[in-house]
Amino acid sequence: MTDRRLPPAHPFDDDKLHEECGVFGAIGVSNAANFVALGLHALQHRGQEAGGIVTYCPDLGFQSDRRMGYVRDNFTSREVMEKLPGTIGIGHVRYSTAGAKGQTAIRDVQPFFGEFSLGGAAIAHNGNLTNAAALRRELVERGSIFQSSSDSECIIHLMARSMGRTIPDRMEDALRKCEGAFSVVAMTRTKLLGCRDPLGMRPLVLGKVGDGWALASETCALDIIGADFVREIEPGEMVVISAEKGVESFFPFRARASRFCIFEHVYFSRPDSIIGGRSVYETREAIGRELAKEAPVDADIVCPVPDSGTPAAIGYSLQSGIPYAMGIIRNQYMGRTFIEPSEQIRNMGVRLKLNVNRALVRGKRVILVDDSVVRGTTSRKIKEMILEAGAKEVHFRIASPPTAWPCFYGVDTPERGKLLAATMNEEEMREWIGVDSLKFISLDGLYRAVGELNGRDPMRPRYCDACFSGDYPVAPADMLEQGFKMKSEAA
Repeated sequence: MTDRRLPPAHPFDDDKLHEECGVFGAIGVSNAANFVALGLHALQHRGQEAGGIVTYCPDLGFQSDRRMGYVRDNFTSREVMEKLPGTIGIGHVRYSTAGAKGQTAIRDVQPFFGEFSLGGAAIAHNGNLTNAAALRRELVERGSIFQSSSDSECIIHLMARSMGRTIPDRMEDALRKCEGAFSVVAMTRTKLLGCRDPLGMRPLVLGKVGDGWALASETCALDIIGADFVREIEPGEMVVISAEKGVESFFPFRARASRFCIFEHVYFSRPDSIIGGRSVYETREAIGRELAKEAPVDADIVCPVPDSGTPAAIGYSLQSGIPYAMGIIRNQYMGRTFIEPSEQIRNMGVRLKLNVNRALVRGKRVILVDDSVVRGTTSRKIKEMILEAGAKEVHFRIASPPTAWPCFYGVDTPERGKLLAATMNEEEMREWIGVDSLKFISLDGLYRAVGELNGRDPMRPRYCDACFSGDYPVAPADMLEQGFKMKSEAA
């Protein structure tokens, strides 16, 4: 049952892909909860439905607080933060993919906590386990009692059943049984742990803050607490951080070629983060430049679809020489203003979020640059708004290839039949959206923009690009069981 007091974070914008969550941890700092809350605030774009923090102090033991809504609304008051004492803590912000999708079930909010014979431990997980259903069945048959509908809870139960001599050993043992994508931040009474899956699909970085340490999904979360970026956690690496030994590194999984999610470059990560030693903003600008080379068009202005299309639009403008203009203005304060929107307000759709700068677009041939097309419904509405404002022509340029396949690794994606590119070719999409031209960057062009000068090597792709190519680096076992057809079968 959906809690109607708190609608999903994007009530008027379901035509975007959404990351599942962000994770953050800190150790060796005074009032760790304050650091964690700041880190989660910087990661809010990765999950806006709910958030949680767990801390430990010797006097009170483990303390936790999990709440629905934004970090700024939940973890800023002195009253709340004083109940989370300690020098070690982890946190999580959530946008549901697995679990109660689109619902606000507090039982699914992380971090999850378990009390083992070796002591307590809490975990926060970014990603999605593709064999979670099979793991859950097996665990339930053996007597496990689940408290949530989240795939992440499987990790806690697997740790409880492990015979490892330490909690890090048990987490390692548990993650060996997991398939899919995971970047995990966990904590015991004295240790902060971080681990990435062998393919490194989801991000995780290490930072130094004073005498302490921090783990985060993105470098922007280190910036907000004044931490120095040390390095990325490697694919398949586990780090165990303690006051006694500092950072210890282990590689418990069989080495495999990295398949980092390429959509982190396109959309998910904040533009002020660093990925692979490169600014996300600079990569997105390079995507726009590449798009201008591949899909030029005569026009008067280049306009981004705010905010995600902005760096690519700047790149397109710089490469093409066509002036850049803010033809669409985003309402920064929409948030959750309309708690119970009327049908009339709902029908306003994207107008609540975006407004056309009529003086700029009237009589102009307009190039609109957006990061992706999912269902196509928002693109269609934006086109109508631009034409109503008096534009002479509307051309869409998309800073990613056509999204034709769902993601099973921690991204909220519609089923394949609801993806526009799964049912239409480019010309059919152009006609359906109703624009003068529609062009996507090629997959090779996207690879060149992120630094692969020769484009995509089909024999050894460096990134996970399954949402574009249908090439899944890990078989989605649970979905195959439900009848999902892979590319070879769907052809």
